Amino acid sequence: MTESTRTLLETKNLVKRYGALVATRDLSFAIKAGTTHAVIGPNGAGKTTLVAQISGFVRPTSGSVYFDGADITALSPWQRSQVGLARSFQITNIFLDLSVEDNVALAVQAHAGHSFRMLRPARTLASLREPAQTILKRIGLFSRRHEQAARLSHGEKRQLELAMALVVEPKMLLLDEPLAGMGTEEAQRIIALLLQLKRERTILLIEHDIDAVFAVADEISVLVSGSIISTGTPVQIRSDPEVRKAYLGDS
Repeated sequence: MTESTRTLLETKNLVKRYGALVATRDLSFAIKAGTTHAVIGPNGAGKTTLVAQISGFVRPTSGSVYFDGADITALSPWQRSQVGLARSFQITNIFLDLSVEDNVALAVQAHAGHSFRMLRPARTLASLREPAQTILKRIGLFSRRHEQAARLSHGEKRQLELAMALVVEPKMLLLDEPLAGMGTEEAQRIIALLLQLKRERTILLIEHDIDAVFAVADEISVLVSGSIISTGTPVQIRSDPEVRKAYLGDS
């Protein structure tokens, strides 16, 4: 089986109920290794619940999640990160009082299994600082490495969060609305970064910016009311009458 045909992530019949509300309904789909797969849909469609179930922050009411052939449904978020899943969030999840480099060095320290109790090693040890600088060069933030994270722009904070996710050298990145709240210039910078990362990683992208989705994704699944109504290439999704009716509209 080649890398381009191997299934890396698969969900089978995922259901998540919150009382009478059903956030995901018998949801099954698969992502091939080496591809960028986007999930789009209107507000309340269940996108964030889906990615939370895949990343382990929400347990499904029923159904299963498989990663690289193994059932990971019962694994914690930390255990999933150890097998190759890394997630970014809609809201940035960084240490604002620390420098850009310290944030990434701490992520390196945590991935290596060291204690957070001593910040000094993260600032001084070459074994932590050098991989942090390498990642910051890849992500485009090396020149800002000494800046306090709080001083970064919104887009730069998302870049920093991506740098921290890349510390674990994940097989798959789960990106939950990485362009949320950005202006045009910052959004274009993140799109360029995603186009770079897609050459290196399998990506699951949850995003409202349709132009960004069509620019980056190899395949797209459309989620409406907790169910996937269509999966296909960007060209197929654009021309699907059910998708246009439910989500894209006529424009």
